[in-house]
Amino acid sequence: MALSISRKILRSFGSLNSLGRLGSPFSASNGKGHILGVDVPCVESSVFRKDESFFLSCRRYSTSILTPDSSDGSFPSDLLTKKRVSTPEREIGLHQDLVIPVTNLHNEDKGFMCLAGDVFDVPIRKDIIHRVVRWQLAKRQQGTHSTKTISEVSGTGRKPWRQKGTGRARHGTLRGAQFRGGATMHGPKPRSHAIKLNKKVRRLGLKIALSARAAEGKLMVFEDLEISSHKTKNIVNYFNQLENTKKLLLVDGGPISEKLKLATQNVHYVNVLPSIGLNVYSILLHDTLVMSRDAVNRIVERMHTPINR
Repeated sequence: MALSISRKILRSFGSLNSLGRLGSPFSASNGKGHILGVDVPCVESSVFRKDESFFLSCRRYSTSILTPDSSDGSFPSDLLTKKRVSTPEREIGLHQDLVIPVTNLHNEDKGFMCLAGDVFDVPIRKDIIHRVVRWQLAKRQQGTHSTKTISEVSGTGRKPWRQKGTGRARHGTLRGAQFRGGATMHGPKPRSHAIKLNKKVRRLGLKIALSARAAEGKLMVFEDLEISSHKTKNIVNYFNQLENTKKLLLVDGGPISEKLKLATQNVHYVNVLPSIGLNVYSILLHDTLVMSRDAVNRIVERMHTPINR
């Protein structure tokens, strides 16, 4: 590899003789070449001597990084690329562990944290999210609606008029559905609207929601959610520093502290939840998710716990 790199360099400059006349960094007059301040053995022809020190030196410099702004001017800048080197965008859903910086409400650097790839980097599936949201909304519906049947409506049980001879329709009670103040036929009764959804699907829905927020860059990890006082301005000042954020969800590992409850109870665009209450619908309602270290660890532990059948 070192030999091929050296040939490419010499090909760009021309022959060794011309390099010697132009006063380039390579000079073959004394049998040695000058590469970035290091003398290495060289010959006057395009055939290089397979000297061990030469290959070692070339191998060492073949891994060096050079830029046009380098302080060392011995290497010609016109041969260096001026294109900005950028890493390709991360492909979502490969179950790769993510490294995310950790901060706090005062924007202090608290190091980094590794997020489990099987929880925060799963393939995005809208059909799973739709099923989980339907299950959540159906389960939380109270189902306390009720109407009265003919036996529950208050009123007399007397027959309103005789069966025949009046020319009117025959009726046996005034509590029927056709009369005002009467019963409701086939009306709703208290019942549960919950539908069945497998635990694996529910767990997968939460993973997808967390992965979506992580892929959007809307997932932040805090060292903790401790605040100095219960004043609402502490939360409002931090929220104003965020960009493109309309609603913020704070998730703590254990029970929510009293100071954090008081600081957020009058702010309609900031809500708090314990990690045990984190759900898909709440994540979708808030465009930014902030989790403490403890909350992340508890969520990962919950996702890795085997499902009891």
